[in-house]
Amino acid sequence: MSWVTFEVTTGRRAQMVDITERVAEAVERSGVKEGVCHVFVPHTTAGVTINEGADPAVAADIESHLGELVPREAAFEHAEGNSDSHIKTVLVGPSCTAPVRGGRLALGTWQAVFLCDWDGPRTRRVEVGVTAL
Repeated sequence: MSWVTFEVTTGRRAQMVDITERVAEAVERSGVKEGVCHVFVPHTTAGVTINEGADPAVAADIESHLGELVPREAAFEHAEGNSDSHIKTVLVGPSCTAPVRGGRLALGTWQAVFLCDWDGPRTRRVEVGVTAL
């Protein structure tokens, strides 16, 4: 298995950042021709997902509607003021996987990999593991 770690700095409290290019570079550098790419973020208030990357309005809609679904101002027990961020991370998840075919990240036509920061702005770590099949 080949592992690559990189950092992403966000500029807003809730922000989805397209990290597809960096994940694809990790896949290509791994030398794996056929396999699986696993992307993981070791944070409790950030996640990672695969969704449409062609239209930035999709990420904006996700950010906005998750904010409505889990508002920051709700009555939470957690005293740090970021319970909404923890809940959004549970909904999105801390990891995702995608196939590797022909030595390349094999996403669908419109798909992109996003780091989802729900408690920024911060610098987040992304772990990419590539395994041959």
